[in-house]
Amino acid sequence: MALEIVDLRGPAPRERVAPTRAALDPEVVETVREIVARVRAEGDDALFDLTLRLDGADLRATGLVVSPEEFADAERAVPADLVGAIDRMVERLVRLHERQVPTEWWVEEDGVRSGEIVRPLALAGCYAPGGLAAYPSTVCMTVVPAKVAGVGHALVCSPPLPDGSLSPLVLVAAKRAGADLVVKAGGAQAIAAMAYGTESVPAVDVIVGPGNVYVTAGKREVAGDVGVDSLAGPSELVIVADDSADPDLLAADLVAQAEHDPLAATSLVTTDDALVRMVDEALEADVSRAARRDVVKASIRNARAVLVEDLEQAALVANDLAPEHLQIVLEDPRALLPLVRNAGAIFLGPLSAVPFGDYGVGSNHVLPTMGTARFSSGLRTTNFLKVSSVVEVLREGVVRHARQVSAVARAEGLEGHARAVELRMRDGNGA
Repeated sequence: MALEIVDLRGPAPRERVAPTRAALDPEVVETVREIVARVRAEGDDALFDLTLRLDGADLRATGLVVSPEEFADAERAVPADLVGAIDRMVERLVRLHERQVPTEWWVEEDGVRSGEIVRPLALAGCYAPGGLAAYPSTVCMTVVPAKVAGVGHALVCSPPLPDGSLSPLVLVAAKRAGADLVVKAGGAQAIAAMAYGTESVPAVDVIVGPGNVYVTAGKREVAGDVGVDSLAGPSELVIVADDSADPDLLAADLVAQAEHDPLAATSLVTTDDALVRMVDEALEADVSRAARRDVVKASIRNARAVLVEDLEQAALVANDLAPEHLQIVLEDPRALLPLVRNAGAIFLGPLSAVPFGDYGVGSNHVLPTMGTARFSSGLRTTNFLKVSSVVEVLREGVVRHARQVSAVARAEGLEGHARAVELRMRDGNGA
């Protein structure tokens, strides 16, 4: 199972590597548009019908909202040590996201008092993939920053199993993270419900969290009517490594990322041909014993090794790829950090495996994909906050600024703007 080699060494100009960009299938987009329109028009009735048809769960008798009894059953079902691990993850995430809260500021200058105030959104919608898989970590990653921001109501939507249940792990995580409501709904129908509201689901101000292609298309469809964090694509990892790296560890890291998705994008960037050969050998053994072997094999077939002249070129490749996760396994990993511009989360040194960040050790795991780390960041407290400017013009400020503001307004043809300023000068104190 050899990595595809992309050799960027040598004096001749080479084609630059580019991130994976997944276009949404037009049929998916049209299906999602119909689902969104139906949920918007029919509310809970549409959710009941779509959940039965797409997830095989009939919720008409029990309802869409998780009951207190279901939460209590979940607490009893999850082993105490696992509950403890979720508690510790929540504690780490609270500390992380508290550091991200912006502060208000005020200044008085030239007769103007101005500043910025920070206010939380009223309602946040958090999507957690579900069904046959359970992702309590994603519940924590999305709910905790919302609650740290001071959001008044945090709602979780996740698709149910055919028997109408949600994973006990998901329910325990939702409770521990501070969710106010958990709804058994998934896919584009859940996104539509959170965006526009139904009898059971309140309309929210922002929708966050990863999901499949239908969730992504749903978020794109409702964006503008409601805030969205990002349009998630397949998971990504770029490893920049030198001859100090352990090939067995690098192979394990590539496999760990590959098991997310057959389309997961993984790249090893190095100056060392011998390292590539050793990682290839280690991958053969790791892939053969992987628990999700079919997924890992499909993903690793698309993995590549990018050979570069030096670490400066390695940083250029990493910035071109703008990966979700960037792992720097060099003799001096911090030396490369000043050259890194585009990455969702960066992991320094041989001990810093990406799964630490996946479970809240120093990072949120809801991160930009498909090269969007060029212009966006991972999920953070500020996704749930708004900043408003506050301006108070004093008499001195009118004297100092009115004529200049009026002149620019008239130059732009905005006579009403100019007059509104000039009227403040009526008492003869204008400059």
